[in-house]
Amino acid sequence: MPTPVYEELRRLAVEGKGRVRRQASVALKLAERCRIVPVETKEGETVDDLLVRLAGEWGCPVATNDRELRRRLRRRGVPTIFLRDLSHLEVEGHVE
Repeated sequence: MPTPVYEELRRLAVEGKGRVRRQASVALKLAERCRIVPVETKEGETVDDLLVRLAGEWGCPVATNDRELRRRLRRRGVPTIFLRDLSHLEVEGHVE
């Protein structure tokens, strides 16, 4: 997980409202099982921009429930993994 993503989750788990706060807390628990990769954002680049860029550069799928981010990734042919009906994960796009 890129460091800016981890930092955003930490911020949302503390400062977020209701559902966003709960989702960020769950995502942080999952992130504890992952390796945090030191990555810097470019000037003016948002965390979503970073994820789109890294997914293209690294050739990897992105796990997110953010609809707009999923739409951006889909347009670029990047597979996404998302939570469906609060009960299972679904993969959209082709993963090799």
